[in-house]
This record gives sequence, structure tokens and C-alpha cells, in this order.
Amino acid sequence: MFRVSLFILFLISFFFPFSDTRAGSPPYALTLVDEANHKVLHSEKYWHTLLHYKSGIFGLRSLIDDPNFFLAPDGKHNPQAELEATIRAFFQEPREGTKHPVCRFVARYHWLKGQLNIDPSQLPMPECSHFEQLMEEIKPETVALIFPTSHINSPASMFGHTLLTIETATRSKLLSHAINYSAITTDTFGPLFAVKGLFGFYKGYFSILPYYGKLQEYNDIDHRDIWEYPLNFNKEETLRLLMHVYELDSIYSDYYFFDENCSYNLLFLLDVGRPSLNIADQMDLWVIPIDTIKVVKKNGLINETIYRPSKTTKVHYIASLLLKKDHVLALAMAKGEMEPDDVLAQAISQEEKAITCDLAIEYLQYLYTKKRIEKQRYLDRFLKLLKTRSTLGQTGENHFDIPHSPRPDEGHDSNRLSLGAGIKKDRFFYELRYRPAYHSLLDNGKGYPDGSQIVFGDTVFRYYPSLNRLKLEALDFIDIISITPRDPFFKPISWKIKTGLTQRYMEDGREHMVYQLNPGGGFAYRHQPMGIWYAMAETDLNLGGAMKEKYALGAGASIGLITKASDVLKIHLSARNIYYGIGDYHNYFEALLQANLTLTTNTSMAFQISRTKTRAFYQTEGALAWNIYF
Repeated sequence: MFRVSLFILFLISFFFPFSDTRAGSPPYALTLVDEANHKVLHSEKYWHTLLHYKSGIFGLRSLIDDPNFFLAPDGKHNPQAELEATIRAFFQEPREGTKHPVCRFVARYHWLKGQLNIDPSQLPMPECSHFEQLMEEIKPETVALIFPTSHINSPASMFGHTLLTIETATRSKLLSHAINYSAITTDTFGPLFAVKGLFGFYKGYFSILPYYGKLQEYNDIDHRDIWEYPLNFNKEETLRLLMHVYELDSIYSDYYFFDENCSYNLLFLLDVGRPSLNIADQMDLWVIPIDTIKVVKKNGLINETIYRPSKTTKVHYIASLLLKKDHVLALAMAKGEMEPDDVLAQAISQEEKAITCDLAIEYLQYLYTKKRIEKQRYLDRFLKLLKTRSTLGQTGENHFDIPHSPRPDEGHDSNRLSLGAGIKKDRFFYELRYRPAYHSLLDNGKGYPDGSQIVFGDTVFRYYPSLNRLKLEALDFIDIISITPRDPFFKPISWKIKTGLTQRYMEDGREHMVYQLNPGGGFAYRHQPMGIWYAMAETDLNLGGAMKEKYALGAGASIGLITKASDVLKIHLSARNIYYGIGDYHNYFEALLQANLTLTTNTSMAFQISRTKTRAFYQTEGALAWNIYF
């Protein structure tokens, strides 16, 4: 009976073989799989880095979302299954029109070959000739981290951006390659980009592009200064990094504005290049581009910096060397309203004439990059300006040696905790405020654009001892302000958008929480020595159950002045009036004085006093707070 049972089992197994993921693999592949499991390679940190595995609430998972990146069905969550599937895939026969796994996953193959001492002669494809040819063309030597500064009027660049460049054996920037990770989007409305980016509605891809193209895009078109941070990577580390970029070609990850963004994903490349770093594990829950610069610097990878001013910065600096009447001449020449030779007859010094021509040339180039002038007209004016300029000789001052702006990595950190106290309607309160990102108008401006504010998740709690009451005072989901002064050369629109929860007085004389959406736009001008004046037209929507109509929609205006009383003291004086004519009719007026005194790079004292009128209720409030940036 026992023999009959064995015979039946044999027949079943012969005609209906049991499923085995090892079936069909050559003996050498199975030997390598067994050795890899014996060495527990799937638990090695480097394997997790190559697959972008991170531990989360629901266990281990890869941050790569493209299923084409995985060879095992459960490879996104199972590093052992993915490692075994990878080894077996190396033994697949080549197929025309597709990359063989040895070439498709060149970084995995290079590491496993070293760990398991794989004999290439046993593989159908022992090496990736395409990758070798590509490296021969690129001739990689080392890596640099690039930071185009923030451009608040570009939704994808409000926090700045980071990318890598591969320095070639020739050391020529024009021959360098840029490694960029970015979201694929056509959205141009800042708030929409932020909201969709928060919830991962975009796909992000790595790309390798000529660096000179990115330089032109950021410097000439996007008004953005560029800071280059050469890293002390050697040739071998650079090659490992490129191997990983090669296997990420056409592979997407869901793009998240605050964590899985351009900066965070680049850190995996650095960790692959130098396995001892583990930089990706050193980041907080959210990642701001400037934070990555700081953590790279903290890990000793940066020895020097290179500053590349934008076309806008160059125009502003050269203009600062001249009087306003000379600005008019430069503009007229750049726009074709005045012949360049006419400047020679002006009653100004030879040096002023030369600098005026230089300013006209720089501004003309800016107009061309912005496509505000046709190519032939540009060339005609450009050549005439160069001819006139050549007759004026050298200036006494090299005005192209533009002073460096403060380095972004030397500015304050992006998280801010505020501990304060104040008085509101004769009631004393303690205040706790936390802001995860990233810069306010009155924060120390070192390393940040003037007149910019980008705040997400600013949360304010207040405790009133006399009432023994803790309350949520405000929660700003988004609070973005761009106050950019206009001048004869550039005429930007200043704008704002704020949305979140705030307290407002109602007809019962008590405060109630409402949801607020407050966009606005207008103009700003710089006045020396007072500071930046601005004025905006605004609309405001309030939603709340305590209002009669449950909503109030209004319009109005705001004006303000931002001034620097000293290098460490900034003051903001503003007034705002909104009339709500739809829904719950009422008027809101606010006058506000704010000041911030910088103590150190990451500490400051803030003071504010306000007077508001909501409906018939007046209220005066004053508060003092200690800000800690981390």
C-alpha cells in the first residue's frame, strides 16, 4: 500500500509539478541564491539602499513605485524575494529589443558580483557593454551638488531645487552632465501644485541632461542664482552612483512635496556612491532642499562653493553702479529706442558710458532669453552695442565681479518652534507655535530671497490661565507671500495666498473658528532708505457654522512696509481692510506692527502688536516670543 501511494505521488508530481520559483534556473544560479541567503545579503544596508527600502508604519517598503523596477511580484516589500529574483534573472537568455537584467540593473549586478564572487563566464551576458560605452563618453571623475535658489513665482521651485552634476575628466562645465529628479507636471498655479504635491499626484523621474542647458534655464530664464558644492567623491564612488542612475532610467516614484521630493531622492544616489554615508536615514519626516545641502555639509562632503549669479542679479548689480538717469539710457539702447553711438555724446564720464553700455548689453540678453525680442533684431542691437562698447576701453572697476550673496547653507534651519506670551483683551496668555516649513517675512533673511514667505502647517496653541483654557488659535495650511519690488528693468507681480483655520469674532461677541481662503495680488517698490512698500488687492472667504449664512465672501486691500532697521532687526508695518458683502455681511480691519530681532543664526526674538475691528468688536493684542530654528 505504501509503494502504491509513492507511485501515485510520483505520477502526480511528474504530470503536475509543484510550483517552484527555482524551477528552470541553472544549478550555478541556485548555488548563488543559496549562498546569498546563507550570507543574509537581503538584510544588508546596501541592498536596501539600492532598492530604496524604508521602514514605515506598515513595515518595510520601497519608495520606488514603478512595478518595472522589481523582478519579484512582491519585490516592493520583500527584499529577500527581490534579491533571489535578481540573481536568477542574471541567467536569462538575452532578448532582442530589451535590456538584459545584467545591464538593466547594473548597480545590483556590480554589488552582487563582489559579494558572491560571481563568475561572469557562467552568464549569458557577462557585462553591460552599453553602460561601459556610456561611461567612456561621459568620462566621470567626481560629483557636485547644485542648488538653484528658490524662485517663489515658480510653483515647482518655491523651496529651491537640488541636482547633481558629474564632473568630467576635462573639468569643463559645458561638458558636465546634470542628474535631475523632478515631478512631471504642467501645472503653473502655485497652490494647486502644492496641494497635488502634498498627496503624491505627480510622478517623479530621474533624468541625465547636459549641465549647460540647466545653467541657461536657471540663470537666464528663471532669475535664479546657482550655488555649486563640489563633493569629495572619487572616481570609483562616482561610477557606483552612475550605475544606480542608469538602472533608474524611465523608472518613476510618486512625488511628494515635503518628503519624497527632488532633494530626498538624490540622497539615495549619494548613499549608493559612498555606502558609509547613510544620509537618507538622517533626514526628518520632511525634506527641504536647503536641508539636504546642510546634511551633506555636516557629513563632510563639501570643501568649497562656487557662486553663479543669474542674469537678473547681474542687471541689478550693474544698475546699482549707475544713477537713475543712466538707467534710462541703458533701457533705451536695449529696447532700440536710442542708437548706442548716441551715448558717446552724453554729459557723463567715460566710465559711466562704458557701464551704461554693459548694462544695456546684459538687459538685452535677458530680453532675448525671455523671447521678448526677435532673433534678428536682437543680433542687430547686440552687435551695435558691442561696437560702441569697444570704443570705451576698460573701466576702472570690474563690475562683473559681483559680490556673493549670503550662502544658502548658512541661513536659518527650516523648522521653527516659538515660545511666547502676550495679552489679548486684558487676558494674559502663553503661546506655543510650531512651523515645519520654512521661512517667514521677518525671519533672518541670510540665504533667503528678500520679501519671500513660504509657510506650511504653522500651528498656534494658546493657554489662558484666567480661563484655565487651552485653545487652537490658528492653523495655516499654506501662507505664501511674494513681495518683489518693481524697477525700470523688471516688473514682477507681488502676490499672496493664505488658507487655514483662524479665530474670528461673531455677533455673539465670542471668537469662533472659521476656515479662511485669502488670495491677493499687487505691486511693490523699494524706497531707499525706508525699505519695501507694497499694496495688494485681496479677496477673502470665511466658512464657519457660527455665521448666520455659514459663509462670508469679501474683498478689500492691504498696504505695508518692510524695513531693515539694522542687520539684525526687521520691522513690518501693515494695514488691511476687507468688506464682506456676500453671505454674512460685516467689515474686518487690522493694523499690525511686527518686529524680529536676530540673536543667532537659529534663534530670534519676535514682537507684535495689533489692533483689529470685526463687526462692532475692537481688540488689541500684544505678544513676545522666542523663536528656535532647527
